[in-house]
Order: sequence, then structure tokens, then C-alpha cells
Amino acid sequence: MMKKIFTLALTLMVSVFVCTNAVADKKKAKKVVAKAEQTNAPLKPVTSADSLSYAVGMAQTQGLLPYLVQELKVDSAYLPSFVDGLKASMEAGNDPKAVAYAAGQQIAGMLKTRIIPAATGDFEGTPDSIRKEHFLAGFVAGVLGDASVYTVEEAGKLFSDSRKRIVDAKNEAVKKENADWLAENAKKEGVVTLPDGLQYKVLVKGNGAKPTEKETVKVRYEGKMIDGTVFDSSYKREPNTTEFRCDQVIKGWTEALTMMPVGSKWEVYIPQELAYGSRQAGQIKPYSTLIFTIELVDITKHETTTAAETKPVVKAQAKKTNKRK
Repeated sequence: MMKKIFTLALTLMVSVFVCTNAVADKKKAKKVVAKAEQTNAPLKPVTSADSLSYAVGMAQTQGLLPYLVQELKVDSAYLPSFVDGLKASMEAGNDPKAVAYAAGQQIAGMLKTRIIPAATGDFEGTPDSIRKEHFLAGFVAGVLGDASVYTVEEAGKLFSDSRKRIVDAKNEAVKKENADWLAENAKKEGVVTLPDGLQYKVLVKGNGAKPTEKETVKVRYEGKMIDGTVFDSSYKREPNTTEFRCDQVIKGWTEALTMMPVGSKWEVYIPQELAYGSRQAGQIKPYSTLIFTIELVDITKHETTTAAETKPVVKAQAKKTNKRK
């Protein structure tokens, strides 16, 4: 229901000049504006129907102000201007020009806040960074069916190919930067590098048991990227520990945890292949090396073997025995 209200609000936010082209229309529009400005004073209800109408209208504004300010970026200091536009649009009624103009206003808002940022973000900082005036010219040409420069299909292919080229180049640069960082880090004192590329440094040596992949552990941790940006930390929460099963995290975590005795504190350096790879994960960009400080506090749930789990093992052992025979 509220979504419909906001859509209606968008449609109503239209200038008085929406139905103007001819001089006569412009004069009529000016009169509408003047009338809207004169009627900004509240209309007091008199009859019961007046009161109900007033109440129903007011009830429909629940949640509208935050939407106007946060989503449509309306400065609350200019709400009277919003009201003027709303009243003018109501006066225009269902005039086809007014409807089309209002739709243009709505799409313009979407272009500014969502479409342009989403479509052009990958080109920022490159020689092919997007120029807004040409973007708009191409958008308008597409709407009007003007194929004098490109067809929509040709434009789509150019966009797709260019975006892939730029994204691939950026990704290769990120991969190299992170791989180079790991190569340098491997030379530091105390850093151990495993065959799959995982690196770790023992800060505190524990003497407890080592968990298996199926066991649940309690840990404290902090995660950051090679530029020092901290993207997650249990130390900033209360309680400052968290629990999970060792095989329910990224591969680098699972591998490190199953080597750590309880009571250990390690700094673990996880290459992107053992982390999120090409995926974006919150603040973590694709192909990022991750640095974790991990304290293994305890094993809180030990691995248990059920009857269902033992059957395949028994069968496998039986097969091996038969083969030996």
C-alpha cells in the first residue's frame, strides 16, 4: 500500500508547466501556480464528510516525509515547493502531457540515483569515464528510437564489451597487487607459507586440542584487507566471541583453525583463492587477500558420529577388505 502511495507521490511531483506548449497553456499554468500558492493555508473541515476526507488524506502521508528526504533527496526546507508542485499536478489532472512529463521526472530521479551510478561506476578513473551529457543524449535517442549513431543492440554490445575490458584490467591489477603483497609477506620473520598459499604467524602458542572440520569452536577475531581497512571484528561486539563449525567458513579459515591448538592466537594471511575469489563480500572487493587475527578460545561442540554417518565408512572398509582378499 505504502509503495503505491510513494508512486502516487512521485507522479504528483510535477511542475505546473507540464501541459504547456502554446502561449494559452502557459497563461493557464501560471494561474494554476498562483492558485496553488494562495491555497497553501490549511482548509479547515466543517462537516463530518470534511473531517473524514481530511483525516484520510493526512493518513496517507505516513512514511512519506522520510521517503521524500531519503529516497527522492528533497530538502525538507523546500517542502512548500513540493506542495506547490503537487497541487499544480492535481490541477492538471490526467492530461496526457502531464502524465508523460511526470513519468519523465520520475525516470530522471531513477537515472540520477540508481541507473547512472550502477551503469557507469566501473568506468570511473579510466580514460573512458562516462560523460553525463552524452549519456543523456544516448538515453534520449534510445527512447525516441533514433538510430542515427547506434542501434540499441549496437550500443548494448559496445557497453558490454567495454565494461568487460575495463573490469578485467582492474581485476588483473588487484590480483597482482595482492599476490605481490603475499610474496613480500612470506619473507617476514615468523611467517609460515603452506603449499596452497595460506600463510600464518604464531603470536601466542596454545597447548590445547586441535579442532576437526566438523567441530564447533569459540573464537575472537579481526579481519582486514592489505590496505589496513578493518571489515569485521568480534572485539567490537559484546560478547566479543563468536561460535561456528570449522567447515562453515571460508577455506582459509577452516584450514587454519584445524591446525591451531586451543589457546592459540595467530595472524593468518588468506590468498583470494582460499577466501572469496571473484565475489564481492560487503566491503571486501573481489580477489582480495584477507588478514585475520584469530584467537581460538575453545572447542564448544565436539564431533559426534551417528549411525547414518558410519554406514558409508563401514561399506568403504568392507570393499577395501574384499579387494585385499
